[in-house]
Amino acid sequence: MTSATLSLALASAIALTGCIPGQQMTQTGPGSVTVSGESINVMPITSELVGAKRAPVVVPQELASFQPVAYEVSPGDTLIITVWDHPELTTPAGSQQQTVINGRQVQPDGTLFYPYAGKVKVGGMTVEQVRSTLEKRLARYLKDPQVDVNVVGYGGRVSLQGAFTNTAPQDTTVVPQTLSQVIGRAGVDVANADLSGLVLTRDGRNYNLDLDALNRNGVAPDIYLKPGDRVYLPYNDRKQIYVVGEVRTPQAISFKTSDMSLTQALGRAGGLNPETSKGKAVYVIRGMDDTANMPSTVYHLDARSPAAFALASRFPLRAGDVVWVGPAGITRWNRYITQLLPFSGLIRNAAAAGADL
Repeated sequence: MTSATLSLALASAIALTGCIPGQQMTQTGPGSVTVSGESINVMPITSELVGAKRAPVVVPQELASFQPVAYEVSPGDTLIITVWDHPELTTPAGSQQQTVINGRQVQPDGTLFYPYAGKVKVGGMTVEQVRSTLEKRLARYLKDPQVDVNVVGYGGRVSLQGAFTNTAPQDTTVVPQTLSQVIGRAGVDVANADLSGLVLTRDGRNYNLDLDALNRNGVAPDIYLKPGDRVYLPYNDRKQIYVVGEVRTPQAISFKTSDMSLTQALGRAGGLNPETSKGKAVYVIRGMDDTANMPSTVYHLDARSPAAFALASRFPLRAGDVVWVGPAGITRWNRYITQLLPFSGLIRNAAAAGADL
């Protein structure tokens, strides 16, 4: 939200109390007002409003139904190929060398070279298919070759970006791995992550996953990953709620979950100021950052009764919302007097000087 937009939001909220000179508010219907020529919807926060059912959180079917098959060899993999009774083929670099030195790396085009078998296209094959193919080719030169194939190095990886403590790519191995396992190994920067905004990119398509809602509702399935997947967890620095007006600590509040209740936001701001606030004037201003596509809406809470906070605890805020608490009448009067007194003092001093002259 830009500073200009925030200023407009605050001016709109203040205008609802009808106490700022220059602001014009005209009632245009039972659920709307006009502020400085702009029509804004006003909705009271009621039990009917907060009792509306939320849309269920679901995982896209193509992700939930994906089940990994047998491991398929990928470019960059390193294979150890053992031909029994033929050490010259199995360990050409010598048996004293590290295993990976005697391995055969799959080239970017999915092929590898093996003596007597020649250039073999193994990319996309299972380990068993690679073994069978090599046996058939070596049978032209060797009698009844016994071949074993193992993957000792992996070229396929899952990449991670964003609010993880460790963003190093993770290998995809012969043992299928799930999204939760990858996130667990990477570690989440809990203080700064937006748990509701995770994005899984697969085959050029982005899937938005609300980890907070999925785990809170206990419906998070095992999502299996495959080579080339990318996992992005955004930071929460752009996910803020602005609490201003007559609260103890006006501030911008970042949050990492799906949403935050109005009660939670007021609590983080220290609550309503008991000396200066007007409990009847608690407003939530929504949609000021996208007025071109959607009309703004102002939600009103009459917080004079303790029961009102039961409603506030079930009213979910969204990123970009502005919570504004209006001042009590005596507060506005005191501020007016405070601003007027310095000018009256100047007038008295000027009058006294004139009399002396």
